[in-house]
Amino acid sequence: MGRTVPRHVAIIMDGNGRWAQQRRLPRTVGHRAGVKSVRAVVEESVRQGIEALTLFAFSSENWRRPQAEIRLLMELFLQTLRSDVRQLHENGVRLRVLGDRSAFPDVLQRRIAEAEDLTANNETLQLQIAANYGGRWDITQAARRLAADCVAGCLDPNAIDENAVRARLTGADLPEPDLFVRTGGEKRLSNFLLWQSAYAELYFTHLFWPDFDEDAYRLALADFASRQRRFGLTGDQISTLAGCVGG
Repeated sequence: MGRTVPRHVAIIMDGNGRWAQQRRLPRTVGHRAGVKSVRAVVEESVRQGIEALTLFAFSSENWRRPQAEIRLLMELFLQTLRSDVRQLHENGVRLRVLGDRSAFPDVLQRRIAEAEDLTANNETLQLQIAANYGGRWDITQAARRLAADCVAGCLDPNAIDENAVRARLTGADLPEPDLFVRTGGEKRLSNFLLWQSAYAELYFTHLFWPDFDEDAYRLALADFASRQRRFGLTGDQISTLAGCVGG
């Protein structure tokens, strides 16, 4: 409970479009600028010894955006995979994509699978990109798996508990997020890792994602380190436990 560096950080990368609009530039320019922040946060996560980093790149609701912007996002995702995966691999980063990738172009699906295969055995940082992902979708697909296991006779319905649900969520092999960051000034979860973030510390910043650099990330990590995580206990109980561990 006294860990000062989060094991798992989840980030909603918000504000690319508004960053560009403030500069009277097309929204697509903001998305391209945001790639730099992705690289900065990944590199800082490695330096800080963070185990897992999950970035919300494209929600299941984002399909409602203008088609030109969606095409650019798909192209940008593909370009970034082509240009960055080798470096991620060389630095021991494992890449995984969370979400329903069946809606993506075939070439993007192939690139994702190739990147995941290449980096599958890396352990320095577990990097998860949530794309065509939604927290409700995640819980729903877990429920389907539970139902299928019950129908197949592999699971007793009376044995379904929180652990059974969690085991069927995406990324279930990783620790749940300790720190949940959202850039861009909005203060909501936007259907991101709803189950997994039940006890995450929330951190909101008005910085748009392209302006969220290493220094901004360190501020978020420092804020996390200053908090007392109680998990339902009282502050006095946490202090007592810390004293017992220290002794």
